[in-house]
Amino acid sequence: MSKDSSRRLTHLTAKGEMHMVNVADKEPTRRLAVAEAFLALGAETLALLAEGGLEKGDALAVGRVAGIMAAKRTAELIPLCHPLALDGVEVTLTLVEEGVRIRAEVTVTARTGAEMEALVAVTVAGLSLYDMVKAVDRGAILGGVRLIRKEGGKSGVYVRGGHEKEVR
Repeated sequence: MSKDSSRRLTHLTAKGEMHMVNVADKEPTRRLAVAEAFLALGAETLALLAEGGLEKGDALAVGRVAGIMAAKRTAELIPLCHPLALDGVEVTLTLVEEGVRIRAEVTVTARTGAEMEALVAVTVAGLSLYDMVKAVDRGAILGGVRLIRKEGGKSGVYVRGGHEKEVR
């Protein structure tokens, strides 16, 4: 790995010790992070979701709210994350062939980005949805958790390119 400071692990000191990055000298900027995940489901489970036929209720609504709640509590779950006062969190769950596409968009004006908040949102939304469908589809698979887009801060814009393997 290069000694270039832009390519080092920022949560490690020069001695290799973990620490929370000090962002006090950074200017707050508007930041955006978009993440996705995918919950693979069987055809019968997809049909139940589409019909609203689960005994537990509206699974997609539960997943959406769980994702929003998780984004707001990311710093409590990920040890070295800064607590952020999020400006907005939008979580969408879309029925597609073979499962549910889960997407989170997080906006904040802060000294550090919201990538972890978006990633935690899609993960917890997917786990909550799994909890809602597990009685009828224990074989559901949550995967493909990834950052799609990031804007703001010193590193600028990141957009996931087409060269990465698509995970479903």
